[in-house]
Amino acid sequence: MRCVIARFPFDLTKSGVVASMKGIKPEPITGESVLIGRRHYPVKQVGEVVTRQDRRDFSAQEVSRAMTRLGFTCQALPEPEPALTPLETASALLGVSALA
Repeated sequence: MRCVIARFPFDLTKSGVVASMKGIKPEPITGESVLIGRRHYPVKQVGEVVTRQDRRDFSAQEVSRAMTRLGFTCQALPEPEPALTPLETASALLGVSALA
């Protein structure tokens, strides 16, 4: 499938992407990720390996769009849970409702 990433056309296949990522250790995920095989990789890492370009040259959205079109599952980083106040934390530890 022809994909344009960082203004350059690439002919990517699902099996080609899997082969390119074989043996590559996933970096810690801090943003969007893509599931390749049984591993979650940062989208920018996949883009860098597959296109052989510096990851500053393309956006995560460009790579996510291409990976989704190839049939991979892409995920955004989940929103963090709101932090508990010290009172709510203490109440949770004691098993008491902070609202009572």
